[in-house]
Amino acid sequence: MSSTGVERVGFFGPFGTFTQQALRTQPDLASAEQVPFRTVPDILDAVQSGAVDAGFVPIENSIEGMVNFTQDALAFDHDLVIQREVVIDIEHCLVARAGIELSDVTTVHSIPVATAQCHRYLRTTLPDADIRVANSTAEAAKTVAESEATDVAALAPRVAAELYGLAVIASDIADHEGNQTRFLLVAREGVPAPTGHDKTALVIYQRADEPGSLISILQEFAARRINLSNLFSRPTKDGGLGDYCFIMYADGHVSDELLADTMRSLHAKQARVKFLGSYPAVGEHAEVTRADTGSRWDDADNWLAEIRKQIR
Repeated sequence: MSSTGVERVGFFGPFGTFTQQALRTQPDLASAEQVPFRTVPDILDAVQSGAVDAGFVPIENSIEGMVNFTQDALAFDHDLVIQREVVIDIEHCLVARAGIELSDVTTVHSIPVATAQCHRYLRTTLPDADIRVANSTAEAAKTVAESEATDVAALAPRVAAELYGLAVIASDIADHEGNQTRFLLVAREGVPAPTGHDKTALVIYQRADEPGSLISILQEFAARRINLSNLFSRPTKDGGLGDYCFIMYADGHVSDELLADTMRSLHAKQARVKFLGSYPAVGEHAEVTRADTGSRWDDADNWLAEIRKQIR
């Protein structure tokens, strides 16, 4: 059993995906059994049912943005709690069987997200190549490894090339530098203790779609000087065109009084608020601003308490 109590963790497979590469960076999960699944919903279903103790899924890429099928599944289809986030650098490689040269390639297997991130390279280097869709970058590498063809390659991680015995014929071919992907570890229950550098994810359903609705939500955070690291709208799936909810990632932990007060106010004023988790954040710390704001909030709370003591 891992130090986190996780015996089995599901991930977006097969073996050799960027998701598994990110999972392998977590030393406290090293002893857990890693179980590959073909799709993100399959992973989340397994976590929900108890078939695995936790799930590890991609949520955001620095080039392509949010992974909407993951975000929607967490927001609408499952009641799971985010435990942590993990960010890794992404290196896309063109991999093929030994002896195949770049000039030989006429077919490239990969997932649409990967080919989109390497679109310029593929267009200029392999303009006539046939792009074949795979379920994952690792599956693309496996397909190439099992093929007898001498003109096929896969757009895949270096770790997948090593796993399936392929050669890297072109490396680091993404169109933009600084390509990173964020992953989430999710479980059925439990909120990690605050670290002082945390995020809280919320889904907020409007009481009514009317002018000023979003502003009224944002003011709850602005009034308490709580930073939103990400904010976007998603269709609610059951209300027709124009019916949206807002998904927000806020700096802070549910145990912070400022954030808790914001959530309390939103719950009272909006149609519904879904809590997706409070968890350790990756990146630069922002606790100094929150600590200053929290101190002033405490002073104001004490001031109000002294006034209330005078009530007869």
